[in-house]
Amino acid sequence: MVDEGNALSGYDNSQAQMMAERCILVDLEDNMIGSESKLLCHNEEGFLHRAFSVLIFDSEDRLLIQQRSHDKITFPGIWANSCCSHPLDIDGENGDSKEGCINAAKRKLPQELGIDQEVANSMEFSHLGSFQYKCRWNNEWLENEVDHVLIARVDSLDLMPNANEISSHKWIGPEEIIQLMEGTGEWKEQIVAPWFRLLWKEFLEDEYPNLDNIVEKGGVVVFGEVGINGEVFSPGSSLMGALAEHREVVEQEILSSLSKIKQERLHGAMKHLFTGGGKRLRAIMPKLVGDAVGESNPGHNTLGASIEIIHNFTLVHDDIMDQDPIRRGLEAVHVAYDDATAINAGDAMLAVAFEILAESEHIASDDLVFLVKSIGEMVRRVAEGQMIDMEFEKREIVSEDEYIEMIAGKTSAMFETCAMTGAKLSGASEEVVGSLAAWGLNMGLCFQLMDDLIDITGDTETLGKPAGSDILQGKRTLIAIHALDSGNPLPSFTKAYGSGECTPDLLANAVQELYDNGSIKYAKDRAMFHHAKAHACLDILDESESLTILREMTDFQLVRIN
Repeated sequence: MVDEGNALSGYDNSQAQMMAERCILVDLEDNMIGSESKLLCHNEEGFLHRAFSVLIFDSEDRLLIQQRSHDKITFPGIWANSCCSHPLDIDGENGDSKEGCINAAKRKLPQELGIDQEVANSMEFSHLGSFQYKCRWNNEWLENEVDHVLIARVDSLDLMPNANEISSHKWIGPEEIIQLMEGTGEWKEQIVAPWFRLLWKEFLEDEYPNLDNIVEKGGVVVFGEVGINGEVFSPGSSLMGALAEHREVVEQEILSSLSKIKQERLHGAMKHLFTGGGKRLRAIMPKLVGDAVGESNPGHNTLGASIEIIHNFTLVHDDIMDQDPIRRGLEAVHVAYDDATAINAGDAMLAVAFEILAESEHIASDDLVFLVKSIGEMVRRVAEGQMIDMEFEKREIVSEDEYIEMIAGKTSAMFETCAMTGAKLSGASEEVVGSLAAWGLNMGLCFQLMDDLIDITGDTETLGKPAGSDILQGKRTLIAIHALDSGNPLPSFTKAYGSGECTPDLLANAVQELYDNGSIKYAKDRAMFHHAKAHACLDILDESESLTILREMTDFQLVRIN
């Protein structure tokens, strides 16, 4: 919990008082989800909140830039765009995001730059888009924003900057903007605000000084965490580090377990998908959960290997049922070998998965009963979910609730089981085990909904399987359910859906219709709902590096699609 008195001790009184203002909290889609003080939004880990950045150009296409006052609490003394601040949770600013940011800009320009209020009110702003970023100033303070980019044109402007807000200002043209961004000439020793660098490169660099050519970008451009110079960090660095650290151990456990099979062709078929790589999220999840709730032990690696082997068993059989030829960039097992061998390999993988649990010296007998029961239930739910999914293809009508129930079994059950059993094996209380199970369930729902989106919006090379295969196979995803229920004419989608194959142009047109119909946005909104619920389930745990890793895992699918 942030100690407000200590957090603001020693800072400028005027700046400290403004830390009580209420910023607008948002999700990654820029939907308002509440409000919080500016202090709590910017201190320690902060909260994602709405912001705006104004760029004012004069009649010569020069840009007004400012050096932030050294009295500022966050990012003092650095150079930034004309004005940057936040809409507040007040009338006129907490409604429509664009209108709210423009109204906030008209409020803030006189306060920062000393522009006459009537002049500010008469300024016309163009909205170029919005972007998300997170950047630390130091261990205490950071920015964590969805920033809306606004530009305005003026013939001239009388400025009387507030020294408590701005140390210096300057009008600069195209050549000097290049020097500013490159850090050359007089800008060599100066720091340029990371948000200024990001918005300039994303929204203006390609067209400036031809400002009339700039078109508004839809959606929120997601950068994730960035450095002080605007360089984008690898997303989920704590998660990626943990996966790299544990992957080799669990990989060896998996391969050692599969080596129980001595028949060469069967053994090769069982190993086939594991040679295609993968981050082994499910394999490592029990250990990561164990670390977050208490202490893990080598039994967590065996548990993870067991569930990962079962996961791959389901993929082998899924590919046969769906007749998908590619998996993880490799030929599917039934293609590389044959259907009979693939079925036999899957059966053997299921047997090995339970065998290694029973053999582990690090799993107590009471825990073993719980694990076997939980994993057995998981396999049953996955099988039921797969069967329901297949039946959906023959039905005229499938409801949204039926689809969510289906993926709760087919996909989420595995995430739920990984989390639940990992917590149980670390001796967690029933309440914590239940919360982690709910985390896994909601994360799995988000994962599958995002996977459905990626199937449509990705490409074959990136996916490692045919892009758009869900459309061609007539899969009843939430996207398809929304499209079919909309009652709107979607000629390309109707022709491609369930056709088995079609031309690239027809498929591209079908995808565009899904965008225009709001079906893709509808599915993404539902995914974001489960994403938020998953994060809430983790609130029961104390803050730690291990908890940070679980939160990054929760965000992992969002990083993929953005």
